[in-house]
Amino acid sequence: MVLGFLVLGLQAVSSGCGAEDAKEQENTGFKYTLFQGIAEDWGKSLYNWFVPLVSFAQDSGHETYWILQEQIDSLLPFYGYYTADMDRDPEETDSFREILLAEAEEGSFREEEEPRYINMDDAEGQSLEELLRTENEAALQMMQSAEKSHFTPHAQQAQINLEQLGSYENLVQEFYTIDANTMAGSDQLNVERLLARDMTVSKEGEGPQILIYHTHSQEAFADSVPGDQGTSIVGVGEYLAEVLRNEYGYNVLHHTAQYDLVRDDAYAVALPEIEKLLAENPSIQVVIDLHRDSMAEETRLVTEIDGRPTARFMFFNGLSRTRKTGNIAYLYNENQDANLAFSFQMQLKAAEYYPGLTRKIYLKGYRYNMHLRPQSLLIELGAQNNTVEEAMNACDPLAHILDMVLSGQ
Repeated sequence: MVLGFLVLGLQAVSSGCGAEDAKEQENTGFKYTLFQGIAEDWGKSLYNWFVPLVSFAQDSGHETYWILQEQIDSLLPFYGYYTADMDRDPEETDSFREILLAEAEEGSFREEEEPRYINMDDAEGQSLEELLRTENEAALQMMQSAEKSHFTPHAQQAQINLEQLGSYENLVQEFYTIDANTMAGSDQLNVERLLARDMTVSKEGEGPQILIYHTHSQEAFADSVPGDQGTSIVGVGEYLAEVLRNEYGYNVLHHTAQYDLVRDDAYAVALPEIEKLLAENPSIQVVIDLHRDSMAEETRLVTEIDGRPTARFMFFNGLSRTRKTGNIAYLYNENQDANLAFSFQMQLKAAEYYPGLTRKIYLKGYRYNMHLRPQSLLIELGAQNNTVEEAMNACDPLAHILDMVLSGQ
């Protein structure tokens, strides 16, 4: 009896459509049209396949009948959706797109406790850029939440032999890349001198202790959303500021002004504005100019820390000196030795606690506005082919390394 009703029901859908008037046919929409073409063939097949189960289903009662129902549903993917929606007003018949989405939810996402997918109804009228922005923001929120719960600052992983680094050649080989247009001697790159500098900062008092800004604010990552600063190096800087505030108790000022609308002029344009900012906030002791590097597409600056893909980064120093001109008087940096000590102490902690996370310190010929404070850092975090997630993940160990140096650990 049960199977007979099922078969007859499918046939009725097919034949009934011919008897209905034009108005009713229009209202039935996609779901009735879908079955019109297949009901006759499938009715016969269903009867032949499931007749052996009819007696069993009838004798076993209502609960066992659903075994048969599930088998039918599995053979006709749209059928389960159709029968579950029979009480719905034909005026509200779903479109083909909506049925596909319902099938996706009932099928591929069935085993997930909290399925996550784009709601196409909410997406109507939105541009592709807006859809990407919305999706990326949701992913970032989930990723950032996961970071805070999963990242644990490392204990020391390696012991660096400082005696071996007493040799200038060994020190340069292990810790530095010196650009071909400049030079640095053992008078500056000396382990004892680099470690002798006190880099500690007090967290007491009013006003910010740390400034983060971006000479090149337009730098983005592989999956950054055009026009969305939160997915560029500026967004990474904001996350770094949050970690330093929330996890380590620093008062951080994140300055997000744009200076690189004409990239070649960026350092010159930024200088008076950063000087003004420091004058207004004399409590600032640490200045971080956060950048994103550019690499060949086949070169990926990524490692793994505690199972999380993490962008590698590099500390950068300008020496105000080129091989061709010698010392550049108009780019004099009275804080150069302190800058070098700061980056070296950061690099040393990184090597001890997060081996492989940092690249060698890069030394180049100009100044890059690093003269503004003794504790100035220029950081190249990841490259254009890193993802936003990888760049954000790097902020956690970076903040830990910075805290260790600034607290004198």
